Amino acid sequence: MTTTRNPESVIDADTFSVRRTIHINAPLEKVWRTVTEPELISQWFGQVELTGRGTGAVGTIGWPGQAHGPIRVEAFDPPTHVSYRWCSDLDTGPATVDDAHSTVFTFTLEETPEGTQLTVVETGFETAADPAALMADHRGGWDGELDKLVALLERTA
Repeated sequence: MTTTRNPESVIDADTFSVRRTIHINAPLEKVWRTVTEPELISQWFGQVELTGRGTGAVGTIGWPGQAHGPIRVEAFDPPTHVSYRWCSDLDTGPATVDDAHSTVFTFTLEETPEGTQLTVVETGFETAADPAALMADHRGGWDGELDKLVALLERTA
């Protein structure tokens, strides 16, 4: 999987956020489905299960060898904007999303002549026990996970 044309995630310590913008050679509608439909999200990100659709849908997310933690759709504006709230520590997190101790990641999609530009911004790290360490961990996570998304979509475009 080669995605060197996309820059890596960046940390903004002043706003306690992680951001990455990538380009995907795939139509906006296809990218939208792949970041909002649980069975498609599970092909490139963690295993996601959601009850309901759109704002307020709740469920779980997890990776092999880890506990599954709660996730909730915070905003849903097809086909350009979706936000998810999740507990940052999946191994010790509560059964439901704790608004005071969670982060929100937002995908913003924009159609381009060559496909789709996707920006993810994750915020809310200031409530973590060690914000700098958690932001660094998630920065690396977004690099790896979004590279998988690009590979999946460009392989099937």
